[in-house]
Amino acid sequence: MKVVIVGGVAGGASAAARLRRLNENAQIVIFERTGYMSYANCGLPYYIGGEIGDEEELTLQTPEAFWDRFRVDVRVHHEVTKINRERKTVTVKNLENGKTYEEGYDKLILSPGAKPVKPDMKGLDSPLIFTLRTVEDTLGIKSFIDSRKPKSALVVGGGFIGMEMCENLAALGISVSLIGRSDHLFPPFDFDMACALHAEAERHGVTLLLDTEVNAFETKDEKITAFTDNGAISADMALLSIGVSPESSLAADAGLKLGLKNSIYVNNSLQTSDPDIYAVGDAIEVSHIVTAKKALISLAGPANKQGRIAADNICGINSEYKGSLGSSVLKFFNLTAASAGLNEEAAKRAGYDFEKIILSPMSHASYYPGGSAMTVKVIFERKTQKLLGAQIVGYDGVDKRIDVIATAMRAGLKGSELAELELAYAPPYSSAKDPVNMVGFMIENISNGLVKQFHYEDIDALVNNKSVFLLDSRTPGEYARGHIDGFVNIPVDSIRERLDEIPKHKPVYVICQSGLRSYLTCRILSENGYNCYNFSGGYRFYSTVKHGKEQAKRTFSCGMNN
Repeated sequence: MKVVIVGGVAGGASAAARLRRLNENAQIVIFERTGYMSYANCGLPYYIGGEIGDEEELTLQTPEAFWDRFRVDVRVHHEVTKINRERKTVTVKNLENGKTYEEGYDKLILSPGAKPVKPDMKGLDSPLIFTLRTVEDTLGIKSFIDSRKPKSALVVGGGFIGMEMCENLAALGISVSLIGRSDHLFPPFDFDMACALHAEAERHGVTLLLDTEVNAFETKDEKITAFTDNGAISADMALLSIGVSPESSLAADAGLKLGLKNSIYVNNSLQTSDPDIYAVGDAIEVSHIVTAKKALISLAGPANKQGRIAADNICGINSEYKGSLGSSVLKFFNLTAASAGLNEEAAKRAGYDFEKIILSPMSHASYYPGGSAMTVKVIFERKTQKLLGAQIVGYDGVDKRIDVIATAMRAGLKGSELAELELAYAPPYSSAKDPVNMVGFMIENISNGLVKQFHYEDIDALVNNKSVFLLDSRTPGEYARGHIDGFVNIPVDSIRERLDEIPKHKPVYVICQSGLRSYLTCRILSENGYNCYNFSGGYRFYSTVKHGKEQAKRTFSCGMNN
């Protein structure tokens, strides 16, 4: 059996290694048009910033090492230009000498990945504008920075690459301005959760120009200027990172069925519409585990798994790819941001009747030194408690909490069942009631009617509503350092003695620093006949979102030449 693989990196290299482990006699050929058959995509920004110091560290496998270990014939700088399905061959161009030839196959695996989106826009051909997708892109950016010593940079796009490049360019002492079409960074997040990232960018000197559309570029006097709907801004270089699109032209030209946004259609076995051709990685459409609808999810983890599954099926092992959650994690300066499943906006679009909880637990036991607060947002379906998505931002322990919740989602656990998980505990690592358990407790309380909530978006209407009573249950010192106008301060520990200060005929809306003391206050008041609502997230979360909204207003004009 001869298997030809188009594209290396995560999906193609994983498929080749699995094929060899299952079939020692198969002939396996990988064609990779770049000079690197398997490299660390996710590490590319960190080489530019100097966090990864050795260029060779970006290369996970060389053609020579892959041959020695797996006897796989890897041909870099070879581009497959055509699939000849009737002859079961591919047309290949050697990019080093320009020669073209055909290579036969019994089975074909397409792993072409995705390409950076480059809109039809004036000035995009500037030598001062870069994209980042391959090792060659990385080396080009690094060479430019080393030789030209830019003092300023524009980053267009607030997704993974854009944010990572912000951090790494700033680490080099470059003044960075990030322009984004959305009103917030990190697309998996909702605006409220992204506000912590906006504040972190501000702390590190990054100018955010969000809710802003770039219309054209101009290069003049070794400067690149971006013209936007909010003005113009200039810098010494620019990075375009506004997303990726499936690299599906080879499949389309071969007449293979296409899917969402011109991705390659595959079935659960990762077969295309041609049973002898499989496809994996960023170029294919997948099923979203939460919605069961088709989605595009460009992440290394799914691509690796898909490569293995395609190889299984080629070798006669019945294996299915059952979908993706889009679980992701991102380092942004000192913060960690992570998500799984749907955010609030996606849940609305999908038509779910959902509720959300927001909490700010400590990363480990509060009495053990070094703990830090994280903010957790979980979205669940009201009627079924189905977990729809989670977002977490913080400093320590974020990654392991998102992994537990993602696992629970994959296993189909209800929200309240998170309370039952027995998770490892020691004071340096967690609390006896882990943040994930706390999510379960809160969902259980809300579903049972024990707790009623209100959210950030409700505040303005409540402050102007004379028919409600607003209560801040923090200490007088905390209240003095910052509070919401209209909220009366009665600390939780004094609440029982001061019930006569709280009108019983009005609904009571309670806030504290993180949501715990306001919950306790609500329980005391409820037991005394009051109708109570607990603020989801606490004052810490409120102040972060409020600052984020004020920051967004300021940055419309900051740095712009209007």
